[in-house]
Amino acid sequence: MLKASVITVSDKGFRGEREDTAGPLAADMLRGAGYEVIARTIVPDEQPLIEAELRRHADEIGASLILTSGGTGFSKRDVTPEATLTVCERMVPGIPEAMRAYCLNITNRAMLSRATAGIYHDSLIVNLPGSPKAVRENLEPVLPALEHGLQMLLGTKSECASELNNAGPAEKEQ
Repeated sequence: MLKASVITVSDKGFRGEREDTAGPLAADMLRGAGYEVIARTIVPDEQPLIEAELRRHADEIGASLILTSGGTGFSKRDVTPEATLTVCERMVPGIPEAMRAYCLNITNRAMLSRATAGIYHDSLIVNLPGSPKAVRENLEPVLPALEHGLQMLLGTKSECASELNNAGPAEKEQ
């Protein structure tokens, strides 16, 4: 079972002024997909604190998949993507591209998301928006593929070719 964690980035949530509903939803979706959720935390919108928490979830807590919720918009305090870019050693642009492409069918505001994804050591970090509705809409289309990526990252799977039963229609026709 793959280990995952969720970090909510919210000034108001951190101060206890707003209930975090997006983080628990992300954790529930992970559990429903077969992940063991080993941590769920809240940090304020401060880049050094977000960076430290991302590293802590990877290095100390041992999460293979780290989801963040919040801080991906245009506000001056929205710095989750910058923290993720600073921490990650390799970027995975296809994940946020897929989330935005899927969500553009729901709302044209999807193009305003600055979410990113990348690899730090043996962990995949994926930014999600801060609202529960947006968490569900962004995580649903990518969640099925994340397990395969994590298996490749962790070295528990070495080939993609035998996976045609999980491929899309174009891949199955080849």
